[in-house]
Amino acid sequence: MAPTSLTKDLKRKRGDGEATEEAPRPPYKQRVLVLSSRGISQRQRHLMNDLTGLLPHAKKDAKLDSKHQLPLVNELCDLSSCNNALFFEARRKYNDLYLWAAKAPNGPSIRFHVLNTHTMDELKMTGNCLKGSRPIVVFDKQFDESPHFKVIKEVLMNIFAVPKTARRAKPFVDHVLNISIADGKIWFRNYQILDIPPADTEAPTSSSTGAKGKAAKQDGPKMSLNEIGPRFVLQPVKIFEGSFNGATLYENKEFVPSSSVAGAYKNARASKYKGRKGQQEERKVRKEEIDGGKIENELETRSVFA
Repeated sequence: MAPTSLTKDLKRKRGDGEATEEAPRPPYKQRVLVLSSRGISQRQRHLMNDLTGLLPHAKKDAKLDSKHQLPLVNELCDLSSCNNALFFEARRKYNDLYLWAAKAPNGPSIRFHVLNTHTMDELKMTGNCLKGSRPIVVFDKQFDESPHFKVIKEVLMNIFAVPKTARRAKPFVDHVLNISIADGKIWFRNYQILDIPPADTEAPTSSSTGAKGKAAKQDGPKMSLNEIGPRFVLQPVKIFEGSFNGATLYENKEFVPSSSVAGAYKNARASKYKGRKGQQEERKVRKEEIDGGKIENELETRSVFA
């Protein structure tokens, strides 16, 4: 007779009496490919390196030569066994940076305009976290109010939520990634988790009392957050159905590209120049009319001593 304990462990009884094996749960696997285009600046490259350091399940690739064949990133993801992509597209002429966040190879993909970038080297904050640790990803509740923000939340969650099975991930959680919405833009912040209260909330006690004792006496929080960096703002531009291609699911009507701003500035300067030149021509014509209508005096000094 077969032992019943093995049967109970490997099989479960249905209502009709049939015994079936329980299907194992598929592991949560997410890998991110991080790459950039040619012409990226030094500050933008530092931001890309900071984000790569926060993602232990990310793989960095060489720069992409062409900006007009972005679907090639899907092939690179297939070669690197990645199902997510972060592509930094640099516009050298206007010193702009666009960030593509995509699910490879079927999509969707989102194009962001990166604003107010501050790298870790620029901020020089006191916070620090273990390299390769898994973060707690916190999203604003406004992400659940609009359909396009729901898509953005799902894509960003798959990219920044580090799975337990990541090869280089450490079994620690010591920092928080806060992704919030303000003025229609997405604000990215990174905080370290501290188990002591901040210095400004501590009550003056004897030097022998520790920080935890101070927090217990004043009934203050036993944990606090300290910003690490980097920090930046993402403005959604478009959401595509496919990965780097496909139909447009959402387009931000309030987004104004830098080329339009620069073009409007040039047109304003050109119109100002044309107005100034037009005034000079009018003044010249009016002066000629005034000089032509004058009656010459024969006794004028210029006429006598000509």
